[in-house]
Amino acid sequence: MPLKSFFLSLIGLALFTSCNEEKEAFQFRVNNDANNQVSQPISIDLNRLKAVNINPKNSLRLTHEVNGEEIALDYQIDSVGGMLWFVHEGGNSLERDELYRIENGVPSAKTNSYVSEHKENGNLQLGYRDRQVLSYRYEMTYPPEGVDSIFKKSGYIHPIVTPKGDTLSRIQPPDHYHHYGMWGPWTHTQIDSQQVDFWNLGDRKGTVLFKEFKNTDSGYVFASFNAAQEHIDLLTQEKPQVALNENLGVTLWNLNTPDRYMFDYTTTFSSPLEEGILFEAYRYGGGIGMRFTERWKADNCTVLTSEGEDRLSADGTNARWCIVSGESADGNGKSGILFMSHIDNRMHPEPMRVWPIDANDGRGDMFFEFCPIRHEEWRIEPNQEYKLKYRMVVFDGVLNPDQAEAYWQSFVRPSEISTIQN
Repeated sequence: MPLKSFFLSLIGLALFTSCNEEKEAFQFRVNNDANNQVSQPISIDLNRLKAVNINPKNSLRLTHEVNGEEIALDYQIDSVGGMLWFVHEGGNSLERDELYRIENGVPSAKTNSYVSEHKENGNLQLGYRDRQVLSYRYEMTYPPEGVDSIFKKSGYIHPIVTPKGDTLSRIQPPDHYHHYGMWGPWTHTQIDSQQVDFWNLGDRKGTVLFKEFKNTDSGYVFASFNAAQEHIDLLTQEKPQVALNENLGVTLWNLNTPDRYMFDYTTTFSSPLEEGILFEAYRYGGGIGMRFTERWKADNCTVLTSEGEDRLSADGTNARWCIVSGESADGNGKSGILFMSHIDNRMHPEPMRVWPIDANDGRGDMFFEFCPIRHEEWRIEPNQEYKLKYRMVVFDGVLNPDQAEAYWQSFVRPSEISTIQN
């Protein structure tokens, strides 16, 4: 056989083999359930991809087939957790036939919705679509001139900004200089039979400060960080001692919706003290608390809990979720935050602290907290790890109770996937 014909035969054989070789793919559907009316992050264990000979270290393509139309989707690999993440679009009818497919190949088309994290002027900023929506303060913030420096603080989230740009959080209000956006120090605690307060900074008993970042991540689905924070007992005679070591994990999710985004807030903590620490039952402390914008007062701010309680009745009750909303900065609409407590949390449904409608000399300023020690004390044993998990949806416009319940369900019972054989 002439040499030219031999090479042409080889090329033809290669093309034939390539065309007839079945490309390895992982195909699945997201199970239809009540969560499907809202967008939610879905994870797939990378080992499931490896089991069908897909290499997660190489380029991947994720596609979504809806009624015969194939759409490329963004995904993100969490190499630490060993997961592939994507956002399953909400609002889909239970009858709609949707098929997902993951395979090695040309990467999915990237959108302009990169979820970013970067440090600037002592803040770690998280954002998407070129807008910063959350900031974690890791450098020290000092109080206004003339105010005691004991109120200085690091390790809190502020500002929290809605998709259209309204700032919902507030720090250092004159009525409570120790209030810092979104944060969660414990209040009435006992260490060696001595009361230590990490919340009320003016009492000079304790504080919570940033120590270091453990990791950060960013991509087309989420941006995240893990920060070590120290709960410091200032009453020890020789020098301040660390009473609690905390890891604060925050993840911002891009829901691909113009009027909402979502973020997770997970606190994991332990005590290095020989006798541990006692969290006394009290109406404030721990969990997750937030001081809202000074614009929201008695006449333009509302509360609705999963149990149907409102601003007048919610304080001291328990709930799975709570919607806090108020008038937009331009006066032409509403914005707010849906707070969700995880079913694994201590005291779930979780007790709440909601300021009364006549708070602060009748102004009706807004403060909200999921407070796991509101009704019962909590003994923290030495060197044991404890965890509390929360999720928030920040929105412009209106978020209704059915949507709130669906978001909560997707938080505690994420939709599962069903694989389809090739």
